[in-house]
Amino acid sequence: MWMLARLYNTLPEVGDADKPKLVFFFDEAHLLFEDAGKPFLQQVEQVVRLVRSKGVGVFFVTQTPKDVPADVLAQLGNRVQHALRAFTPDDEKALRATANTFPRSEHYDIPKTLTSLGIGEALVTVLSPRGTPTPVVATLVAPPASLMTPIPAADLQARVSSSPLHAEYAKTIDRESAREVLEARARAAEADAPARESDAPAPRAPKRAAKNPADGGADVAKQIGKALGSPMARTVGRELVRGLFGVLGVSTTTRRRRRLW
Repeated sequence: MWMLARLYNTLPEVGDADKPKLVFFFDEAHLLFEDAGKPFLQQVEQVVRLVRSKGVGVFFVTQTPKDVPADVLAQLGNRVQHALRAFTPDDEKALRATANTFPRSEHYDIPKTLTSLGIGEALVTVLSPRGTPTPVVATLVAPPASLMTPIPAADLQARVSSSPLHAEYAKTIDRESAREVLEARARAAEADAPARESDAPAPRAPKRAAKNPADGGADVAKQIGKALGSPMARTVGRELVRGLFGVLGVSTTTRRRRRLW
């Protein structure tokens, strides 16, 4: 849905195209709308309604139409409904609700037809050139024209050559890759390297700033301040002070003794 919204915002208007240029198939669509908030549903409704003018088609693939919100379901024009089985009262209710979403038909009992469809059969209604739903038709959907067995080697080239896509896809186109672009840039840079080195000016010797004697004295003062502020300097200072006070105390006591004698 994010990619679809981006395409809606960026693609140019193409009007009412005969065929879409791009088609989105949302398989198991009930998972898309499960627990979806109102802003998200509004955005889906707007994109589904308007993106067809950008040449983009949208298909929601699910078991019953009730899995798609009514506002989104109202924006869809083509209906391909395969068989439904009603084994429980809830299944019967879902069958009736699905039958009521189809245009009225004089040729089909839609609830009965839905339960009697076989493998590959479906009730189909599409939009007419006037934009109105076409009558409901029980249709056998043609299976894909493909093989599930290996193609013999002798027939492989003949089948490839006879394909209508061969004229377009048989052409060998070797575009310039990102690796080649980067290698070319690297070679060009290597070729220009000697020229850039010869043109480059000679390196200058770094200038030495003249020292001011005052600056040297300031540096010494800073170093002394750091040394005096260190823990070791504080410890030595305390011991010196203690020793000095001890010497002063001894000298004072000695002088007092001499006076007594």
